[in-house]
Amino acid sequence: MTFNDNAQIDTSGVQRRRGGAGGKVAVGGGIGIVGMIVLFALSNILGVNLTPLANSITTDPVGTGQEQATGMDQCASGADANRDDDCRLAGASNSLDRYWAEQVGGYRSPGFVIYDGVTSSPCGTASNATGPFYCPSDETVYIDPTFFATLRTDFGASAGSLAQMYVLAHEWGHHISKLIGSLQSAGNASGASSGSVRLELQADCFAGAWVKDASTIPDKNGVLLLKPVTKAQIADALDAAAAVGDDNIMKRSGRGVNPDAFTHGTSEQRQRWFMTGYEKGPNSCGTFDVAANQL
Repeated sequence: MTFNDNAQIDTSGVQRRRGGAGGKVAVGGGIGIVGMIVLFALSNILGVNLTPLANSITTDPVGTGQEQATGMDQCASGADANRDDDCRLAGASNSLDRYWAEQVGGYRSPGFVIYDGVTSSPCGTASNATGPFYCPSDETVYIDPTFFATLRTDFGASAGSLAQMYVLAHEWGHHISKLIGSLQSAGNASGASSGSVRLELQADCFAGAWVKDASTIPDKNGVLLLKPVTKAQIADALDAAAAVGDDNIMKRSGRGVNPDAFTHGTSEQRQRWFMTGYEKGPNSCGTFDVAANQL
């Protein structure tokens, strides 16, 4: 999606960290619970299985890396968001926060950390190889923007502007799932109709619901943050969803498709539930309420 150039971006709710290392590796898969699933299930919230990236995980077990917090003064306007990944994510976080505050009673904002290299979290140390994730312990979303290059090179996605914002919207969706109680009931099991798959598809649905209304959400001065979404941008988001479906990841890594090992859903499911949210809104995202053959 494209920001209106004169929209104001508020970065007060965003932390920018650079160059840290150390500690145990956070588990991806969207909710970042350390030890939740074996290496196969290390994946970002979009459903990227990290087995092919295992050799790229870097940690500093002694914790000697120095992490620095930096400002985001370069991100002030929609024009900045259109040219810079960090600013795009910051602007999208403004829109997501305003959207969900209107949708969920008792809403509270999640934390949001943009980092590069590695960074620490209550769910463990995050890295580019870990992928974007939501950590329930501190209710914070963690994203390394260099992950978008990984989406292109390792998973065949175009990773354009809406695909990038879809990643964030999906992570934000896990926070919504926590607020409404879905996350707590998901469990740790894998499988085609498991709670894990239902949780991930719900986050895809929530992402689609936000995209539908994103162009109606103003900044704090009443200027609309985003322009209406185009068909090409929707196709970009759906391309990312398809690229990181469990079945596609298994095929790309040279394994047969094993539904018993699914943790995020197939490419078709991820696209369909995104479009369900887009077409019908957040109240249509009851993935825990449908039968297995309706997922």
